[in-house]
Amino acid sequence: MTELLDSIPRIWLYLLAGAAVVLLYQMWFYLRYMLVGRKRLVVLPSGAKNDTEEPQKEIGVSVIVAARNEEDNLRNYLHQLLEQDYPEFEVIVVNDGSEDDTQAVLDEYSARYPKLRTTFVPKQARILSSKKLALTLGVKASRYEYLLFTDADCCPASTNWLREMTEAYRLSGKTEVVLGLGAYFKEKSALNRLIQYETLFTALQYLGMAAAHRPYMGVGRNLSYRKSLFLEHQGFAHLPVARAGDDDLLVNRFGNSKNTAVVRTPESLTWSVPKRTWAEWYQQRKRHLSVSGLYRTGSKLRLCFEPLSRAAWYGLIITMLCIGTWQLQCAAAVLYVLRLLMQLTVLRVSAGRMGVPKPGLEVAFWDVAYPLLTLWILMLPKSRHVYW
Repeated sequence: MTELLDSIPRIWLYLLAGAAVVLLYQMWFYLRYMLVGRKRLVVLPSGAKNDTEEPQKEIGVSVIVAARNEEDNLRNYLHQLLEQDYPEFEVIVVNDGSEDDTQAVLDEYSARYPKLRTTFVPKQARILSSKKLALTLGVKASRYEYLLFTDADCCPASTNWLREMTEAYRLSGKTEVVLGLGAYFKEKSALNRLIQYETLFTALQYLGMAAAHRPYMGVGRNLSYRKSLFLEHQGFAHLPVARAGDDDLLVNRFGNSKNTAVVRTPESLTWSVPKRTWAEWYQQRKRHLSVSGLYRTGSKLRLCFEPLSRAAWYGLIITMLCIGTWQLQCAAAVLYVLRLLMQLTVLRVSAGRMGVPKPGLEVAFWDVAYPLLTLWILMLPKSRHVYW
């Protein structure tokens, strides 16, 4: 055995050992954070007990939607929010200075649905306004303690969406924040394939870390928290005025292991209209990345490990393929296939259990291309954006 090891160039041993270490970390990451277990579709805060033996009283819920020039989306999706199978709730739509027929649509729906309430952002406040102001007005207008947020271009996956997203409150009095998944409609385009991969990977990561009691973000397409928590922390008052972050920064600031629950059931999803041009996707991605640097230090450190290990992985594999003999190249190919099979299995199993489209072999491409696209966007000069 010693003679065999002595016959192998030392650089080969270093490369193989490095690749094995990175592969073990990647496997740990995927199995720890990305794999959705059958019994882990709803995860309560740390230390909370799931006691379902006694009947739980239904709670009143306020669904809040900020709408700016959303005439068509409101016509298509608002009725699905208003027709939820739930006894006590209201839907508050905040008209944020729309210039189309958004208000006419709201007036029409208000006459048909008693549960719909509307308010608006004063036009004189437009200079300082953003989505944060619209949501704040919605929160202050709400009647109930439990708030559920989504966007005007979103529709719930089922009539049980409201019940599913608020189940954690009924199961534990410790729950103050509930994170859900906001998926995108599947379409036939290269951009949509990227969006599907990005959404699945990001969702599995932030929901998985929250399920491990390390919450760091949520998405405004499907997010819930208590009104008292929002008011206690003075809402968006301490967040940057001219930035995004009405969802992820808010969760990063007051979500923690003892108050944050996760819901990943198929009926708890919302479905949204995806961006259809690369320019629109770029603006959306740039807006999201603009606030990631404001996360807590611990969150940023945990988020750095996976992409750094991925870069190290591909660097080691490429090096072995370029400088090694056929034996080392075969070893590199075997290691690459092992990781790809593990990755595909975890992503497909988790997607199936959450009720979203399962990825295919395109994962091998986006696993490399998506981080490079993100790095390219980060390196581009800052530009002015509409933070909506």
